[in-house]
Amino acid sequence: MKIFIGTDHAGYGLKEKLVLALRAQGHEVVDKGAYEYNEGDDYPDFIIPVAKEVSQNPDGVRGIVLGATGQGEAICANKFPGVRAAVYYGKSKTVVDDEADIIVRSREHNNTNILSLAGRYLTEEAMLETVNLWLATAYTAEERHVRRLAKIDEIKIENNA
Repeated sequence: MKIFIGTDHAGYGLKEKLVLALRAQGHEVVDKGAYEYNEGDDYPDFIIPVAKEVSQNPDGVRGIVLGATGQGEAICANKFPGVRAAVYYGKSKTVVDDEADIIVRSREHNNTNILSLAGRYLTEEAMLETVNLWLATAYTAEERHVRRLAKIDEIKIENNA
């Protein structure tokens, strides 16, 4: 599978490990940066290139972005047509259900094509488990999910500023 990856300084260390792990699994990984640790960098500079690639082929490639919380990265990525980014920041002590269900449902129901990870909240092991589960989970394409995603794709917002 072709996977585009990007992060700022907050996810840089985990991204480097993730790139190596995914390549070792046989995936074609395209690293969009950061290429070095720079505490003053800005996440949009690395997330936009990933989101552009996924937007051009939303059902044929995947993207993984990392940041401190993953929230801003997902917001940035979701600005692009055809991108469906979901955030995962790890397990919560207050959640009763199996938290892997969040990752599975994001693929099965929402056909997410970008996974946004919280680099400051995930261990390397948790990150790799989450990414592998997300990559292995297929979109069900059930009628209700197709219908709902089509409604989202129809949204056109005009900027009247």
